[in-house]
Amino acid sequence: MDDQLKVIEVINKHSRISQRLIGELCDFSTGKVNYIVNDLIEQGLVSSQKKGRSLEYFLTEKGITYYKNGITAYQHKKINIHTNAKKEITEAVILAAGETISFERPVSLLPLEDNTLIQRNIELLKRLGIEKIILVVGYKKEAFQFLKATEGIILVENPKYRWTGSMASLACAKDFITDDFILLEHDILMEEAAFVHLIDSDQRDCMLISNETGSGDEAFVEIRNNYIYKISKDIHQMNRIDGEMVGISKISFELYSMILEEYKNNRNPLLNYEYLLLDVSRQYNIGFMKINDLVWSEIDTQLHYQHILHNVLPRLNRKEQDYKELHLKEIVSDILQVNLERIFSVEPFGGMTNKNYKITLDDKKQLVLRMPGKGTDQLINRKSEKENSSLASKIGIDSKLIYFNEFTGIKVSELIPNAETLNPQTAKWEVNMRLTTSILRKLHTSNINMNNTFDIGKMMLNYESLIEKVNGTMYPNFNQLKKDVTEIKNLYDTMNIPLTPCHNDTVPENFVKSGDNQIYLIDWEYAGLNDPIWDLAAHSIESGFSEKEEELFLNLYFTDGVTENIRIRMLIHKIFQDFIWSLWTVFKEAKGDDFGDYGINRHNRAIENIKKLLSKGIFI
Repeated sequence: MDDQLKVIEVINKHSRISQRLIGELCDFSTGKVNYIVNDLIEQGLVSSQKKGRSLEYFLTEKGITYYKNGITAYQHKKINIHTNAKKEITEAVILAAGETISFERPVSLLPLEDNTLIQRNIELLKRLGIEKIILVVGYKKEAFQFLKATEGIILVENPKYRWTGSMASLACAKDFITDDFILLEHDILMEEAAFVHLIDSDQRDCMLISNETGSGDEAFVEIRNNYIYKISKDIHQMNRIDGEMVGISKISFELYSMILEEYKNNRNPLLNYEYLLLDVSRQYNIGFMKINDLVWSEIDTQLHYQHILHNVLPRLNRKEQDYKELHLKEIVSDILQVNLERIFSVEPFGGMTNKNYKITLDDKKQLVLRMPGKGTDQLINRKSEKENSSLASKIGIDSKLIYFNEFTGIKVSELIPNAETLNPQTAKWEVNMRLTTSILRKLHTSNINMNNTFDIGKMMLNYESLIEKVNGTMYPNFNQLKKDVTEIKNLYDTMNIPLTPCHNDTVPENFVKSGDNQIYLIDWEYAGLNDPIWDLAAHSIESGFSEKEEELFLNLYFTDGVTENIRIRMLIHKIFQDFIWSLWTVFKEAKGDDFGDYGINRHNRAIENIKKLLSKGIFI
């Protein structure tokens, strides 16, 4: 508050005050008070009246108006809680404790196409990088128990859900919230783009609002001076309506701590969290994001549920598909520096961890856009992948590389003409074995300058570390298997095998035929210097070769014959691969993916192959 306003405030509070007392209350010198008061008198804001030997001062009508406007201006100033930039959001809280009278089960467990609302929202959050989801339950809490098996889900009970509002549920999560988080009410169906915009927002505290829905249970929002001024379900309390609160917010850990502090003195058990947010926002800057034409709805009644099934969900599906397609087109447009109109179509094109899309331009040229999967940046060295992809492209082993961003992992390459991707069945055909062994031999003898080494030991340690960070659960007998694999690795290291350029992920799907006589090797995420037998062992495992099929495959690769040393190295590398990729699966599933029995099968096969290795007289 400036000095003039301080003096005016003191005069307003103390009827006919003297300059001496003004100075004492403002902690100003006599000279400073005299200067300010005379200036205020000249402006017509203060008047004086002689009383005895001294003058007394009071505000004029003009002074009262000036004081009012000054106080209002200061009321609109907000304190910024944060001095640091936005943080990556990896936590979410879903409030699912309340009972909805119209239904015999929690509304988020109602069927929604092939899923439920709660499962849709969990899958969506995980897809956007949320690793920990705290689900606060109460009404029919046992109905949510099946989610305990989902990695990253923490169930927390609000035992007083019958008598409390949403703030009590949010407070129940306090022992599990450790960072900024997304706050979501469980009865909300929302388009994915809204979550994306909220998570990506530079504001660490941000409430999502939309235009009015007319649902009948709206929480109206009034905005003043670009701040949220009022939230109420009673339309009669609103001077104006600027939108409707959606029920999804981004909350910083600092703001959550302030809310809990305010809540300590609570005597109204029915308090909802949004009103405490509003209370804190009187002094602190809490942002908002308004998205017009947002496709969303909440479920409070049977009528709402039917409206979602027959109106909202079909519209949402169409909009999400259009949003994804436009987003991908914008990426390609930016990469190729072409107008959006030139991008004729975007079609899904497979992918296990990453997502691939076939891009067709208006001149019928076709490309492949690779979008990396969530969490792959922790597993893949994109700089090495970029270098190795470029090397493979230059010697004709892979299709032409057009663009590679080593920071995002986004890649664009030419589409292989007349492409036919191998699978475990077609990889067994001798005609295809001749092509795969030929391209692998070309790679292994190419002498291309790969600057990185595929370090098996480091991969094992790295995956274990990642699993520990996400609290993944190892398969049974892991410790004994790890001990055996470590001893086999020590034995293998004594062989001093020369390293050559290798692909290191030779699943049949990474071999793509073009016509009868041409084949390409794609996806160089794991490429690096290694024992070439690794590539042969990987292809044999992933193609499901029988002993006879593997014998044919090896004889086609080794034209001078297959030695016992090669057979032992094949078995050792199979053990390494099953161990590493079982760890990879544990990590990925802890992050929310589901690979069925893929991981445990590889784990068990590693154990069986160790027995085979021992039967060959190899001692560990």
